[in-house]
Amino acid sequence: MPTRLNKFLSQRGYCSRREADRLIEAGKVRINGRVARLGDGVEPKDEVLVEGRAYLEQPELIYILLNKPVGVITTTDETKPDNVIGFIGLSERVFPVGRLDVESTGLLLLTNDGDLADKLTHPRYEHEKEYVVKTAEDISEADLDMLRKGVRLDRKRTLRARVNRIASNRFSISIREGRNRQIRRMCAVIGHRVLALKRVRVHTLKLGRLAVGSWRPLTSEELKSLKVVLKKLKS
Repeated sequence: MPTRLNKFLSQRGYCSRREADRLIEAGKVRINGRVARLGDGVEPKDEVLVEGRAYLEQPELIYILLNKPVGVITTTDETKPDNVIGFIGLSERVFPVGRLDVESTGLLLLTNDGDLADKLTHPRYEHEKEYVVKTAEDISEADLDMLRKGVRLDRKRTLRARVNRIASNRFSISIREGRNRQIRRMCAVIGHRVLALKRVRVHTLKLGRLAVGSWRPLTSEELKSLKVVLKKLKS
């Protein structure tokens, strides 16, 4: 039975299924010399090329936790300066799970496990992500309460968030969605400019004391805890 093309690319460690669909739509994937289409299936004998490169073998799975510095771009496009793949410098191919904007620091998971990436990033699962935010001016409790209840972005209210004050202009916020530059935009709606934004947790993974710019493999316990929860989710 043919394997769906996006699943095939995910299993080969190239990208998540959602990213595979974007590559297919962009005409960057070929099957036996022809441009692939969304929904195509792949047989074991087929030649699959992504951006001119073949991906046939299932790789050994890799899981890396990075404390991303400001200025590093969350992209697999190695032609772009300051891309995260070049920053990591691995010989094996990995890709970032989700995004963290160029001005932000903190926890970024990189892997070649496409199934895990899909379950961590798909909106329907609403995995919680925690950030520490520093604003340009002191932020009132009333403003923090507005963040807790949700604000309107793109004519749709954000989900309720968990918010805890750390200092007069610093707080932690945990959200269960991932709109583009969401926390910066939420703060802008209530009249605050973000000076620093650091992601400290994704689901069960915690940044801990990992230094900015450093990375390490996930521990066996971290990976086990993450997979126990993700295993319960429907694909």
